[in-house]
Amino acid sequence: MDNSVPEKKSPLKFFLLVLLLSIPFWILGAMAGDLTKILILPIKLPIIALGTFCPLLAATILVYEQRKMLGVKELLKLSFDFKKIKDKKWYIPIFFVMPVIAALSYCYMKVTGGIIPEPQVSPLFIFIFFFVFFIGAIGEEVGWSGYIIDPLQNQYGAFNASMIVGFVWAIWHIIPYYQAHQTTGWIVWQCIGTVFLRIIMVWIFNNTGKSVFAMVLFHTMINMSPFLFPNYDPFIFAILLIIISIPVTYLWGTKTLAEYKYSQIQI
Repeated sequence: MDNSVPEKKSPLKFFLLVLLLSIPFWILGAMAGDLTKILILPIKLPIIALGTFCPLLAATILVYEQRKMLGVKELLKLSFDFKKIKDKKWYIPIFFVMPVIAALSYCYMKVTGGIIPEPQVSPLFIFIFFFVFFIGAIGEEVGWSGYIIDPLQNQYGAFNASMIVGFVWAIWHIIPYYQAHQTTGWIVWQCIGTVFLRIIMVWIFNNTGKSVFAMVLFHTMINMSPFLFPNYDPFIFAILLIIISIPVTYLWGTKTLAEYKYSQIQI
């Protein structure tokens, strides 16, 4: 099945609906604090983390409006469209880009004398949190990648579409960051990095047959990386993502992010 559900889609309507659906979680987060007060968790999560399913819910509502349950079923199936990933080498950036960036940021802070905790990773926690973050990533990427990125790409090209989704994605995270008690400087650099991160994600997305499953895995690794390397520096995070985005955009082109400059075939 083609990745885009065949109905008329309004990016603005989708973005506004995501924000509207998030409001109850913002209010709940302001009132209730973080999930560590309710659940025994080794990392601090704001209550608003439960709002991760808002993009999925928004996409589901809009699809149901036009195609009823048939469209919803097709949308949800995108979560496991791993058969679209024909070239298996793309699993390398899917799994390793974010952990490498987090590790480099961690090493930088270590070398420059930053006070950071040592990683305390157990196989059990890795398994549990991979599963939890994978489910959460479905909640986001079925909306961002499965529903709205293609209409934006068709209208504005891959690079511009990435920037649009990245900007909205960053804005959507500002309140959760504040509720997680991050500083303003931390949030600014994290948001800048988030915009460029979406460029890398769309690059992988377009080169894996537009696989939402690839994006779910990549998003899972985004959330796993700070768990593996705690208290990473968002400034280094942003700078490294900008550095990666520049050659990606140059080599694969702004129009599709999938047409390798030095090859006649897509890689």
